Amino acid sequence: MTEFTSTMFKPIGHVRTRAEKVPRHWSISDVEGTLEIDGQYEKGLKDINAGQKIIVIFEFHESPVFEAALLIQRPGHIDKDMGVFSICSPRRPNPIGYSVVEVIERKGANILVKGIDMLNDTPILDIKPHVADNG
Repeated sequence: MTEFTSTMFKPIGHVRTRAEKVPRHWSISDVEGTLEIDGQYEKGLKDINAGQKIIVIFEFHESPVFEAALLIQRPGHIDKDMGVFSICSPRRPNPIGYSVVEVIERKGANILVKGIDMLNDTPILDIKPHVADNG
């Protein structure tokens, strides 16, 4: 089995937002920002259009190093201790997060979106389509 190292991932771009403070979760955010994708990946953005939702997978680049004591955390909006894998805390064994954002406009390799809960300069690892649950 291959051991995971952070060098396995290379950002494809970065988040740009002027917001000094962002909501704790995308589901309650109306903050706008731009996903600035490296030009070498622009062709891969074909068919991303205004009005659709996309999933942005990113690195929690400003999170402190994880330690075992953080396996149980108390989220600021819930008054009880919870396991790290049952919450959206950025303090995780692998500092990876995801957000569902709405595309406002795409110009070349830049995607203007609404629903930002990521800090300015957050490294973007991947973008995936958001598939609604029809169940």
